Amino acid sequence: MSGALAQKVLLVDDEPDIVELLKYNLEREGYQVSTALNGRDALKVAKANRPDLIVLDIMMPGMDGVEVCNQLRQLPEFKHTLITFLSARGEDYSQIAGFEAGADDYITKPVRPKVFISKVKALLKRSNADRPDGQVMEANGVKVDLEKVMVQVGDKEMQLPKKEFELLVLLMSKPGKVFKRDEIYGQIWGNELFVGDRTIDVHIRKLREKIGEDRIKTVKGIGYKFDA
Repeated sequence: MSGALAQKVLLVDDEPDIVELLKYNLEREGYQVSTALNGRDALKVAKANRPDLIVLDIMMPGMDGVEVCNQLRQLPEFKHTLITFLSARGEDYSQIAGFEAGADDYITKPVRPKVFISKVKALLKRSNADRPDGQVMEANGVKVDLEKVMVQVGDKEMQLPKKEFELLVLLMSKPGKVFKRDEIYGQIWGNELFVGDRTIDVHIRKLREKIGEDRIKTVKGIGYKFDA
């Protein structure tokens, strides 16, 4: 990362050995790493350091990762911060809880450092992809300002979490087109990222709750489309 400002990563886990292992490997790659061993400290460090990526263990005493994520997403400055969960629990319901809280991805333990670093790089690379400046999209009563990262439905303005915003932008880029599930995964999460099968469903449901149930249509067995 020479010649560029180091990207900041916050590691949160109640197991010091895991924190030290991942911190060591991230710093070798040039990342600026801060750490916390519990949820309450994670909130304080996040607010002080404003990391580009937060890696959160789900199962922690006191305040778990889901609650930390929920609290961060309620703050405007963390609406678009990348958050990925780290947990030994690989069950579907655990992943759904993570995405419900606003997470961008999910990594299961035991963590292999090389795989972890690859995933971090992929997340941050996609996050930094250039977005057209000053472009406004509008269809079916929904207006999206790409420069301001704002969505307007009727008279109501809102700021969506990062992945929900990117998903809406993709669907609205070609109203009426059916986007296949694999295409959505590739465009929003990247083919190199491994996310649960329910990821798209959770994000679509949350989008419908915010912009209206009838604007995003399900095409069974294929994918989704934005109804023009």
